[in-house]
Amino acid sequence: MGRFISSTRPAPKPRAAGNGQSATNGFTFLEMQNKNYLYVQSSVPFRGATRATRKAMPDRPTQDDYATLPVDAPERRRLPLLLRRAWYGLNQAFRRSIASADATPDQFTVLRTLHEGSREGFIQSELARSMSSDPNTMAALLERMEKNGWLERKQHKADRRANRIRLRAAGRRKFAELRDIAAGLQGRILEAIPEPRREGFLAELALIADSCHAAAQSAATKKR
Repeated sequence: MGRFISSTRPAPKPRAAGNGQSATNGFTFLEMQNKNYLYVQSSVPFRGATRATRKAMPDRPTQDDYATLPVDAPERRRLPLLLRRAWYGLNQAFRRSIASADATPDQFTVLRTLHEGSREGFIQSELARSMSSDPNTMAALLERMEKNGWLERKQHKADRRANRIRLRAAGRRKFAELRDIAAGLQGRILEAIPEPRREGFLAELALIADSCHAAAQSAATKKR
């Protein structure tokens, strides 16, 4: 007999089945498919599952043939969905955490990039590339931050068409305030992974990030 476990989220609370669908442990087979549930072999039967329900359920892949499934099969853990879900949750959590500081995640990223960069600052185009942002979005973001007194833009000595962006004292203070919040949030999220595995996980995630960047560069080249 088999059961479903979630590959990406906790199991939903039991509820009654509707529209003629048979219920298994309080939720329908169709729902389990749509919510990306992973089927594994088990000697434990579904609680409350009827014999008719078990008979109606189609055969599902076991752990032995799981690796033979297509990379985008609903039964697999899929990279784009997991990355999107992780990024959305992290961004929302950080946004809410720093709302009282009157700042946004994008503003924090600018402050951090300038803080960790050269004392001479960044040209706007360099800053946009470092943050994987487009020039128009970056220009509007920098304008708001300049009005807040967090940074300054001065004409580049060698290129009069470019501005060099540097942190002001107020920006450094704001970064220190937000950095503590960001570090605390990262620590709480990483608690989901045993401590000895965290650095290895982050190293592998960095490889995925590099691979994604390389794929984007390759796609841009082919488009030309």
